[in-house]
Amino acid sequence: MKHADSREQLLNAGVEALHSKGFNGCGVQEITEAAGVPKGSFYNYFASKEAFSVEVLEHYWEEGARRNLAVLSDESIPALARLKTYFAQRAEVHAKGHYERGCMLGNLATEVTGQSRLVRDRLAGMFAGWVRVMANCVRDARDAGEIDSDLDPKILAEFLVNGWQGAVMRAKVDRDSSAMDQFTKVVFSTLLVKHAEKTAVH
Repeated sequence: MKHADSREQLLNAGVEALHSKGFNGCGVQEITEAAGVPKGSFYNYFASKEAFSVEVLEHYWEEGARRNLAVLSDESIPALARLKTYFAQRAEVHAKGHYERGCMLGNLATEVTGQSRLVRDRLAGMFAGWVRVMANCVRDARDAGEIDSDLDPKILAEFLVNGWQGAVMRAKVDRDSSAMDQFTKVVFSTLLVKHAEKTAVH
């Protein structure tokens, strides 16, 4: 097996294992078996399980999470519709998974950041990137007159990301969409609206 193929298989197996069981819930043996790679070769590719976890996060981000954010930058779609589409798509993915896994970034943030500065720093960078894309879309919506807000788009984006993470975590507990539905209703009926629409609601 080629070096690149073995490494890719380990990363793919790592995404599956860490997303479903967490950092402390899976071991190197389990990951190498799932990847079909000898356990002894694991450390030829990664210095430690901690370093492996950071690269798994990178793989997860590049292969899925960042791609999912693409709709927020699609200027062929009105900005407010992009935001609604993004959250609707994410909610659908969680529903298909029966709300069991949550978000890998959020999962590791609650589990590993007290154990690993390396993981914490990488997660911080990913959350910052997520907020940046979200803020650009919020700014586009404001500039297009789709929403009214005196708040900095970055503050709104931070709130959206943080609120969504909380909703996803709660959905894992309740095993239903209630928290996500509430998040969407509050955000798009009171926060990301025009003043005239707020008045009409009340």
